Amino acid sequence: MIRRFAGLELDLPRRTVAPDDARGQSVTDIEKLTRIVGEPGPLVANKEMFEMDGYFLQYLSLYPFLCISSADAEGYQDVSPRGDPPGFVKALDNRTVLIPDRKGDRRVDTMKNILENPKVGLILFVPGIEEVVRINGSAKITEDLALLAQCGVNGVVPPLGIVVELDSIFFHCAKAIKRSKLWDPGTPIHRTEFPPFGQIVRDQRMPNADVAETEEKIQQEYKDRMY
Repeated sequence: MIRRFAGLELDLPRRTVAPDDARGQSVTDIEKLTRIVGEPGPLVANKEMFEMDGYFLQYLSLYPFLCISSADAEGYQDVSPRGDPPGFVKALDNRTVLIPDRKGDRRVDTMKNILENPKVGLILFVPGIEEVVRINGSAKITEDLALLAQCGVNGVVPPLGIVVELDSIFFHCAKAIKRSKLWDPGTPIHRTEFPPFGQIVRDQRMPNADVAETEEKIQQEYKDRMY
């Protein structure tokens, strides 16, 4: 199936229903999964911890970026990025963290999900450190300005935050970062190799929009609504 997108002709396969004989190739139980993958080694079998120690707290003070996963009452998933100056997530105690909610697109997908299903997952990144930290826990939304005051940037205190009580926390090995060469200085591509967001918005959702005007509005939004 040939589709034209953003000036490119893409040969995309049609979506089809898998034939019955293909279902035998699916892994549907833990026993089969373990037989294929094997048992975890002693370094990772018991890596989950249930509160933060000094290593986690130091990592928390360094990282500028995380992704938070959430799901609504029916289990539909969402993953949202969060980024700020290093140390933007605050440790309230050794089992609780506070994530400030900055100005965004006002969809608040994560917070809507939390109101229906408090279970969340976090993955934290520090540029240059290949191990990442993963957190699983239960979240709630806070508007406690006394609590949120410690998250102010440029004199602006966020009106809302997400408080996560840890169920588990652990370091995840560096294989994914090493394979992707994520922190390799030669990895980033030049922005000219990918269309500007204004063009993407026009082609996906606003066919009558002017690309230059849309891109200008987007860049102005980035300047005016960071905090």
